Amino acid sequence: MKALERELRARGYAGTAGLVVLDLQTGETLYEEHADRPFPAASTIKVPLLVLALQAAERGELVLTGRVTLQAEDRVPGAGVLHELEPGLALSWRDVLTLMIVVSDNTATNLLIEQLGLEACNAGFRALGLRATRLVGPLQLPPERRNAAQRRGERNRTSAREQAGLLRQLGRGDLLGPEHTGWAQDVLFRQQVRPLIGRGVPADAEGVPLYRLASKSGELRGVQHDVALLHTPRPLAVALLSEGGTDPREHPDNLDALTLSAVLWTLLPALGRLVP
Repeated sequence: MKALERELRARGYAGTAGLVVLDLQTGETLYEEHADRPFPAASTIKVPLLVLALQAAERGELVLTGRVTLQAEDRVPGAGVLHELEPGLALSWRDVLTLMIVVSDNTATNLLIEQLGLEACNAGFRALGLRATRLVGPLQLPPERRNAAQRRGERNRTSAREQAGLLRQLGRGDLLGPEHTGWAQDVLFRQQVRPLIGRGVPADAEGVPLYRLASKSGELRGVQHDVALLHTPRPLAVALLSEGGTDPREHPDNLDALTLSAVLWTLLPALGRLVP
């Protein structure tokens, strides 16, 4: 039993967690546990979708200043704000990407999936070297609009190794040109929900975090995820995925999230050279 699982069990966590920590510059694997185990992707699927959208923009296939009009049937529940707004709103594709990441908007994500195409998204994932990551279908659809795979109970999936590796490539500028690399990292920096990695970042006396964090969280019933570029003295790409938790609440003080964050931050300081 490795350190992550041992510490989680000691604190009463009933689920399974996968963790990969990479050195951002060298790619060295500093820690891995259940690295290749497939987990429900939840909202971490939005990270590779962001990359695909910006790659399409660089090819001239998606104009970020172009507009898409929100229709009543586009609105789906869950994370985000667009389902609370009136149809007819004209959004730029840059707005769509911003909403997808900053407030994890499911409606915005589905607009993007429809624009790119489901099969094209999965082909794009494969082109990025993602074999465990798969998009089964749009998010939070009502039963009558789900596709056959969703009706069979299949879920979007990913792995800690692929999330950490993708973020490392993004952080190094290997996936996009400088302008879009900078924009992608900035929008991830502005993500508003930081339940696991962001919760434990050390802060100064005024509460300002000491280290820049560009991250994307994800949450479903029993599922708590967080993936990030963490700019400690040794910059890291971190992916922590989990399922099987017993606290069903979508709440900042979800007990599974508190436990996962606490255990993660027993491991990260040495890896990020925060201690001698």
